[in-house]
Amino acid sequence: MTVKSFTFGPFQTNTYVVSDLPRANGEEPIVLLVDPACYTEYERQTLANYIDKLTAEGGLSIVATHGHLDHLWGAKWATERWQTPVLMHEADIPMARAMQDQYTLFGIPGKPEPFPINSLTAEGGLTAERSCSIAVLQRSGLSIISTPGHTHGSVCLYWPDEKVLLSGDTLFCMGYGRTDLPGGSYADLIESIRTLFDLPSDVIVYPGHGESTTIGAEKHRYW
Repeated sequence: MTVKSFTFGPFQTNTYVVSDLPRANGEEPIVLLVDPACYTEYERQTLANYIDKLTAEGGLSIVATHGHLDHLWGAKWATERWQTPVLMHEADIPMARAMQDQYTLFGIPGKPEPFPINSLTAEGGLTAERSCSIAVLQRSGLSIISTPGHTHGSVCLYWPDEKVLLSGDTLFCMGYGRTDLPGGSYADLIESIRTLFDLPSDVIVYPGHGESTTIGAEKHRYW
């Protein structure tokens, strides 16, 4: 399993491309794009150049760890380029569909265009609206951990066998996500972090901002 990180956009948001996922015999390879934060044409082209080399013989799925604008700058472009919707927790779909409210909140000019969204369930499965490539992702060992706090619908992506966690804005290296935006809850975030700290200490954490860390390192800082 390979995790490639890109840092994009004015908020320095991490986009991840996960490839070389475990799969059953005969299944096509699948690439997972997490948090398409590419903001400029150069960033979009950089991401496309990397992904296109990986998807020549397979497909691509897109997952958002939550519905904030900086994790979705490139969602409209990505869904059109690879003809697949963004998957996110259903609790954050209204926020993502009302993206203009976030633009207004942060004083960002422009009018965001809508993009297709399907729903992930909080328990790690998917709604009935799922593609063959998502079924392959589930069989790769992917678990979806619901981690409300930064937003109602924040999730982390976890591969137990690989000891890899993509934590979105729930947990950072030497920090955690803010809770002062709509949908945020400090109490919920602390409970979510407690849940993550139950994972093995050597799990590698790839956060939505900043450098990677481990569960053990962050647990040592706070507990």
